[in-house]
Amino acid sequence: MERTELPAVVSPEDWLVARKELLAKEKELTRLQDRLAADRRRLPMVHVDKDYRFEGPDGTVSLLDLFDGRPQLVMHHFMWMWDRDADGVEHFQDRGCTSCASAADMIPGHLRQLHARNTTLVAVSRAPYEKLTAYADDMGWTFPWFSSLGSDFNYDFYATMDPAVAPVMVEYRNEAELAEVGLPWGEDWRTPSDAPGISAFLRDGDDVFHTYSTYGRGIQEFHYGIPWLDLTALGRQEAWEEPHGRAVPLGRQVGGPGLRHPDEYDDASAAPHQHH
Repeated sequence: MERTELPAVVSPEDWLVARKELLAKEKELTRLQDRLAADRRRLPMVHVDKDYRFEGPDGTVSLLDLFDGRPQLVMHHFMWMWDRDADGVEHFQDRGCTSCASAADMIPGHLRQLHARNTTLVAVSRAPYEKLTAYADDMGWTFPWFSSLGSDFNYDFYATMDPAVAPVMVEYRNEAELAEVGLPWGEDWRTPSDAPGISAFLRDGDDVFHTYSTYGRGIQEFHYGIPWLDLTALGRQEAWEEPHGRAVPLGRQVGGPGLRHPDEYDDASAAPHQHH
């Protein structure tokens, strides 16, 4: 890599001038994020009246049970991988989605802080519970993880799309809206099609309410330390980032060819050096 592709080298005084210019933009963004978070808190909520059931370490439990006595619940919709045979029968694989695993790998460090703030965090997957526990053991994960297999839960919260079960909704676009943006539902989509996401719930006594869900890039900050990487000169090391040519793309973005299960990085070949 040529030196010209790295940041310009300046005096501490010039760096301070440039840093203050960027700080003004950062403060503007912070205020915008605060307003957006306030608008998110002002969203109306929906009473959850279905008796959803999940399989966990203590057997079958309800959505209310997932709160573990706290008033708030946030949930990682952990996408699982499966194959379908010629008879249409699903065969669940032994490992989950690599990008969801990337996000899940960050969960353990958050639990204590969330619990201190009256919030429970769990993962939920449409897969047999024994598959989840075996994979969690491989990863060394101990966070609460439940199976929604056999219930309507994933379909109702758009973590699984199957027009034979419920109307398709991908990132809040129905089939007509998907076609309008050039993503028509059809052969290019696996059916059922599972997706990662995050949902938030609130309880008032024994009443449970759905307050928020997000999908796609809405969950990107929960992947592989993105907030930390965005503070660095080389960034996420993805091909789309500017300035172009700053870093060798690693292909480790969500869905990228270099993204692996967290326990596979130690065995993987070393990442390409960023400087020559």
